Amino acid sequence: MLMTRKRVLVIAPHSSYRTPAFLDAANKLGVDVLFASEGKYSVVSTYADGLHIDLGDTNRALRAILKEAMRNPFVGVIGTDDPTTELAALAAQQLGLPHNPLHAVQVARRKDLARAVLLEKGVPVPSHCCIDLRRPIAPQADGVRFPCVLKPLALSASRGVIRADDREQFVQACTRIDLLLKSEGAKENDTILVEDFVPGFEVAVEGMLTGGKLSILAVFDKPEPLDGPYFEETYYISPSRLSMETLLRIQQRIDEGCAAYGLLEGPIHAECRVNDEGVWLLEIAARTIGGLCARLLSFGSSHSLEELVLGHAMGHPFVSAAKRNGGVGVLMIPTPAAGILRRVEGLLAAERTPFIKEVSILARSGYQLVPWPEGSSYLGFIFARAPTPEQAEAALRQAHACLNFVVAPVWNLNPRSEQPIAESGRSLG
Repeated sequence: MLMTRKRVLVIAPHSSYRTPAFLDAANKLGVDVLFASEGKYSVVSTYADGLHIDLGDTNRALRAILKEAMRNPFVGVIGTDDPTTELAALAAQQLGLPHNPLHAVQVARRKDLARAVLLEKGVPVPSHCCIDLRRPIAPQADGVRFPCVLKPLALSASRGVIRADDREQFVQACTRIDLLLKSEGAKENDTILVEDFVPGFEVAVEGMLTGGKLSILAVFDKPEPLDGPYFEETYYISPSRLSMETLLRIQQRIDEGCAAYGLLEGPIHAECRVNDEGVWLLEIAARTIGGLCARLLSFGSSHSLEELVLGHAMGHPFVSAAKRNGGVGVLMIPTPAAGILRRVEGLLAAERTPFIKEVSILARSGYQLVPWPEGSSYLGFIFARAPTPEQAEAALRQAHACLNFVVAPVWNLNPRSEQPIAESGRSLG
């Protein structure tokens, strides 16, 4: 008798970093994965051979998924990135598979809804309000306390997030975010969230929900101060060097946030700040960590993050990854300047730095660099594994210092900022 292999649907944007990692995990677990994406004419075989859907047309995409499930059933549905989590929840609901309620996923994606729900459920949140970009901006600054942080409602990776210390900066930030939202064609393009700036030490947390119960997979310290005016992330170091008492408080706060949102199943990625007043939730996303950072969880562990996610989707969650010895870290290489990347120097020296496991440069010569807050792509990633978290962080800093990014100017108008880009070549070190 032939045994049919279990099949999982993975819904991914065409630009997702996650595809190869999920393919590797599926091969290790002996499970079939079908990718649903906007890949009809893609040169990437995974997308070209997968299920072709339009992520901008939810109803049509859902019908295509249900039709495919009738042909060959799925045991689980995974949304890899923010644009796919709602569709994944809808599909799982229709197929009778474990899933997060649609409303919970929508709350996790929308910063204004998330703040309202947390406030209603008694979870501490900074003072906040919404700004209507269709109305004159300056009068709406009345009552705003400075410093404050302005945030688009649904963009991820700190895009468009800007700190303002006075009314003039507030108006400038609103104008800048308005231009970004319109250039992106964002659905939520007429409202932004404004909230008190929360000082403190920031951490990222990777977890897994099963029936509403949260298991913490990793806590990452962010040793670089994230005080603005922009909030591009750089260093992630694990295990965290915070006290056990503080780590327990962080888990308790994330538990409260998940319960308030109504999240029940699958991976979550949370961001928190810790200060003398306690633990503050910045966000909880109903997905895994973005980019290539998920590789950190496989360093010294029994399973990769993608294996854990697939195992959960199949209804056979793994025991939490084994405790790693030593420290691991990643540097998401920041963009040094706006312009055209000409070349990267010092790569060999960076790769030869003690405790560095990999230097992955994703940007290629001729690529136009757009810094945060308008930017959305890192130049690449540096990974380290060392006997201690401190040594992992030091190795990343040393390797980063070896790199020199030669950037040429662009003499035209940036459609996002409407300011001429005339940067001379600059290096990053």
